[in-house]
Amino acid sequence: MEPILPRPVAPRSPAEVVDALRAGGPALVALSGGIDSAVVALLAREALGERAVAVTLVGPSVSEDERRAARGAARAVGIAHEEVAADPLEREEYRRNPSNRCYFCRKVETDALRRYGAPRGILQYLDGVHTDDLGDDRPGLVALAEAGFLHPLLRAGWAKADVRAFARARGMPEWDRPSNACLASRIAHGQEISADLLGRIDAAEAAVRRRGFRRVRVRVAGTLARIEVDPEEVDRLRAPPMAESLRGELGALGFRSVAIDPRGYPARRGG
Repeated sequence: MEPILPRPVAPRSPAEVVDALRAGGPALVALSGGIDSAVVALLAREALGERAVAVTLVGPSVSEDERRAARGAARAVGIAHEEVAADPLEREEYRRNPSNRCYFCRKVETDALRRYGAPRGILQYLDGVHTDDLGDDRPGLVALAEAGFLHPLLRAGWAKADVRAFARARGMPEWDRPSNACLASRIAHGQEISADLLGRIDAAEAAVRRRGFRRVRVRVAGTLARIEVDPEEVDRLRAPPMAESLRGELGALGFRSVAIDPRGYPARRGG
């Protein structure tokens, strides 16, 4: 099933986006740690004031780094912010980690957001999907469509570059924050997802970030961990003694083999 998405239009101005949100009534923004949903939160707050709330879903597939970023974004935007638990591991289909894993994750998450929003009179459920997202295989978009979520940036015809330009112009502190994805995206399809494995991935990526790397992925296949950083940072990561210390730290987390991808993080990849 293909997601039912609005057709992108010629890019609309921020004022037009605000007007459309204001007309829609009380809104809930699904706020991750990324700049896309942070921009939607800012626009919703400007449109609706106290009738807009940002909600960050927390659970085993959400890294501590993303939670911190979401809290910071909410403070910067000045929007009311709540954290709500959602655990996709409750669904066997998700744990099996098929190629459409994101569909089952989003079903759990959208159910949690609607349970939060319904008694509070929420009429609009908003996310940070933009036009660049349409080029990827995104089974999660199907679940969002089924749950009636709206995509203000997509409706406005904004691409990622438009989002970053707006955020920079408005002085948002994380306007250039690298895109991220849930921790489960690091696990090879077909390998079972568990809370323990997600926690070890989170700890492994935190170990790399502590050494000064902004974009980090620790991808897992069996007991192999493969570290990706931005291509221009690979040489620094591979140089001794950093590489040896990282291999030791990740080995202590239970990864029997630790490799550093010499190609770095591919710019085209979203996960």
